[in-house]
Amino acid sequence: MSLENPLPLSMSRGLGEVSSSFSSRSSFSSLTTKLETKARTVLEAVAEFELPKTSALPPSVRSSFRSLAVSTVSDSQTLVYIGTHGGKIILLSLNPSSVVAPNLDPANQTGCEASSSMKLTFLRSLSVSDCSVDSIQECVEIGKILVLSDGFLFLLDLHLLQPVRRLNFPRGATVVARRLRGIDSTSSDLLEDGVPRSELSSPGQRFLQKLGGGIRTNGTKSRDYESLRDGNCVVAVAVGKRLILIELLLPGRRDRTDRDADTGEIFIVLKEIQSVEGVKTMVWLDDSIIIGTVNGYTLFSCVTGQSAPLFSLPDTSSPPCLKPLVKDHNVLLFVDNVGIIVNAFGQPVGGSLIFRCVPDSVGEISSYVIVVKDGNVDLYHKKTSLSIQSLHFAMERVGPCIVANEESGTGEFVVFATPSKAICFRKVSAEEQIKDLLRKKNFKEAISLVEELECEGEMTKEMLSFVHAQVGFLLLFDLHFEEAVNHFLQSETMEPSEIFPFIMRDPNRWSLLVPRKRYWGLHPPPVPLENVVDDGLMAIQRAVFLRKAGVETATDEDFLLNPPSRAELLESAIQNMIRYLRVCRNKDLALQVREGVDTFLMYLYRALNHVDDMEQLASSENSCVVEELESLLDESGHLRTLAFLYASKGLSSKALAIWRILARNYSSGLWKDPATEQPNQDTGTSVISGKKTAAIEASKLLEELSDQDMVLQHLGWIVDVDQEVAVRVLTSEKRAHQLSPEEVISAIDPKKVEILQRYLRWLIEDQDTDETLFHTLYALSLAKSVMESVEMGSSYQTPLAGKFEEANTSNVENGINFQSSIRERLQQFLQSSDLYDPEEVLDLIEGSELWLEKAILYRKLGQETLVLQILALKLEDSEAAEQYCAEIGRPDAYMQLLDMYLDPQDGKEPMFKAAVRLLHNHGESLDPLQVLETLSPDMPLQLASDTILRMLKARLHHRRQGQIVRNLSRAISIDTKLARLEERSRNVQINDESLCDSCHTRLGTKLFAMYPDDSIVCYKCFRRLGDSTSVTGRNFKREIIIKPGWLVSR
Repeated sequence: MSLENPLPLSMSRGLGEVSSSFSSRSSFSSLTTKLETKARTVLEAVAEFELPKTSALPPSVRSSFRSLAVSTVSDSQTLVYIGTHGGKIILLSLNPSSVVAPNLDPANQTGCEASSSMKLTFLRSLSVSDCSVDSIQECVEIGKILVLSDGFLFLLDLHLLQPVRRLNFPRGATVVARRLRGIDSTSSDLLEDGVPRSELSSPGQRFLQKLGGGIRTNGTKSRDYESLRDGNCVVAVAVGKRLILIELLLPGRRDRTDRDADTGEIFIVLKEIQSVEGVKTMVWLDDSIIIGTVNGYTLFSCVTGQSAPLFSLPDTSSPPCLKPLVKDHNVLLFVDNVGIIVNAFGQPVGGSLIFRCVPDSVGEISSYVIVVKDGNVDLYHKKTSLSIQSLHFAMERVGPCIVANEESGTGEFVVFATPSKAICFRKVSAEEQIKDLLRKKNFKEAISLVEELECEGEMTKEMLSFVHAQVGFLLLFDLHFEEAVNHFLQSETMEPSEIFPFIMRDPNRWSLLVPRKRYWGLHPPPVPLENVVDDGLMAIQRAVFLRKAGVETATDEDFLLNPPSRAELLESAIQNMIRYLRVCRNKDLALQVREGVDTFLMYLYRALNHVDDMEQLASSENSCVVEELESLLDESGHLRTLAFLYASKGLSSKALAIWRILARNYSSGLWKDPATEQPNQDTGTSVISGKKTAAIEASKLLEELSDQDMVLQHLGWIVDVDQEVAVRVLTSEKRAHQLSPEEVISAIDPKKVEILQRYLRWLIEDQDTDETLFHTLYALSLAKSVMESVEMGSSYQTPLAGKFEEANTSNVENGINFQSSIRERLQQFLQSSDLYDPEEVLDLIEGSELWLEKAILYRKLGQETLVLQILALKLEDSEAAEQYCAEIGRPDAYMQLLDMYLDPQDGKEPMFKAAVRLLHNHGESLDPLQVLETLSPDMPLQLASDTILRMLKARLHHRRQGQIVRNLSRAISIDTKLARLEERSRNVQINDESLCDSCHTRLGTKLFAMYPDDSIVCYKCFRRLGDSTSVTGRNFKREIIIKPGWLVSR
């Protein structure tokens, strides 16, 4: 990997500008005022170690603390290493299992006292050198402690039981850093540089290795052994202007031959890189080594040895500081009180962290950065840069402080140290942090914390849902109902039955469905909403009283300034409960839970008198329990809702009974009629009366019912309200089994003629009934209506007249239109149907003036004379009479009609014009002699002369035309006979050489056949081909051969 230009120039300058902008002390005070602090307890003290109070510590070890390290060797033991200025290592032990439960009281977390009586136990001490211990690092890969003191590196076992092993190389070390590799990192293997294995294992190379030397190439030293990819620790050591990369091997490996001259410990010098002088701090991530000097930060490549400056520090800046963020695999660079997070390539990631002061030491735990200064500790979130927790563990002006955290293991403990005292803090569990925030009513922060932990993989989605539900209940008891329901809806694990006790008191039908969840016991047990509101109002009153007495409370400030009324709170609670139950209806719930949701939703609708919502719920598909609601709805007068509910549950009889009561009692004032409430409003829409609405809703049930008795029982009152609705009930095709027509007809009031006619018409036209009885009843009913309308004139009008004919004119016009419409219907039915009894209908209309209807009936009976008399004499419809004669098809019919025109009888004058019309239209069909004999002597000659002359000419023309046709027919007959004779006289000669045109066999004496196209085939082929298709493929049935005869030729 090449790092010739790891950062663009603009980025390097930008970082430099950022660093310089925060370098001055004057800007520090103004920036700290902008820092946002969140009151959250993340760390809590669990144990402490104070140097003056430890009697078991030898006097020679009593020196001020210089360095610090923490290592978790097992689940039951955590070791703390303290390096002193006197060159000693103090080993302390902490047993995590003995730590008491955390105390999250902020008052106890700001002092130096631990929350438990347990002390850090002193185990032993070990002298490393006479100089101060500059750094202590745990080499997890080899199970050792690496100590830097007096410019040398020392290796110690974890429990300080074995002698100290000093590495003679390198000497003069100032800073040491262990290589950190990410889980998904692509860091290079330092062994893969192309050096032959034989060269690396030569005796000369081993000698140089013992002296700390190696092969130099462009200022880089190469190692001679192939290090283990897993199980070894690689460190970088800053010595003067060099960076030496060393690999520490496992002590148990016996396949190595080179050891340190004094200690016998195996190590390999991997590389030597030319660096800069004065390295103060260093971090090694993957293939990048970042060093810090008083002049700035520089990035080196451990593969190529090349360097690139990140940015420089101003002259007045504090000393450089680097902190590896192991969890994120990044590095935190400090410029005064500003921390910049960069990745392994030196590129900034995320935002900058602005601290309250320039830290003495920096630590990391979970998602937080810990800065220590003069006995004070501040905890910052790495992503949001917010201050999460502040505490102090020592008196002011105590001197430089140190912080150390676990770089391996669970990362649960962090240790702070002053020159004479060490305090161990433990990270409070996420659950306890959330509980603490909820107790303080910091609900938003609690949710943010859970979401943050979920994104980081430290908390499950189920826990997030659990906390949402817990926050919802706390807000509910704090009277913030809208926010509470919002959290309920965000919880995927909360069950709808958990809010049932807030709506109905226990015990009830659904009491056993309520899960017994304690939710950490932060809120009271569920009680009805009325009690929640009453208790909340009492708490507000109590808080107001305490506020006047000077006591602060956690009650909402808005409630204290503007106390809400009980009615407002209760309405808000019910509305939000309705909102939650509506959402729950769309979930896949158990049957009993669905019943509870819908039933309680109806309860809440009724509490707010939301009639429309009640009726919509009851009329749609629902799981309401009728037994729980019927008495409630009946007593409150919501009968429409109860009727809809009965209908949705299949209780049609009860629903119909309620609609019947409503239809009869709207006029009595028990219920408001929408049609009477808005008599003068012209909104463009028709307002349906309450009675009609009841009838319509009842008809919806009756249209699907096959129970004949129930349908006929409620038919009467529906007819009284709206006859159109009654007709829909009778003619409905939705029911599985149709009603008996005889029973329906007998149940219809004889006065309701229109209903009977429409029902009979439906039976005949839609149901295609062929019963003579129904056809006759329909004809008789129509005839009676026509006779009544004729007798009463235009004054006749039925209640259904407007439904049979769309007319918006005057009443007279309506009556005429209705009379014409019903008479046309009678005439059409009499003509189209052959199943009624015409004699019975004739008996009814015999004395009326319904001549066309009588003509139709006489025609059905075959009485031609009476039909012609009515058409010609009564109706004087010559065209209809002539058409009827054409239908009869006999010439005598025209003569009979002519006789009627010339001798109408009953003292009527002859109808000469009609007679002339008849002769003009059909004279060629009449015998002239009969016509002349029939003509009256009184008929004017000028009227009949032209007609008679034309009739005689047509007669002569007809006779001659017949003669021509007869002669032509005789000629064609002769021609046909001649052609047939010619065909029969055809012959063919067959000899021994004659062949079958199909199979080409000799015919000889065989049977053969000849087709009309003169092709000859043997009998066998004739059987195969058939008599209509010849061997040429011609089909004589489709392609007829026409041979011209003598007539055509001539």
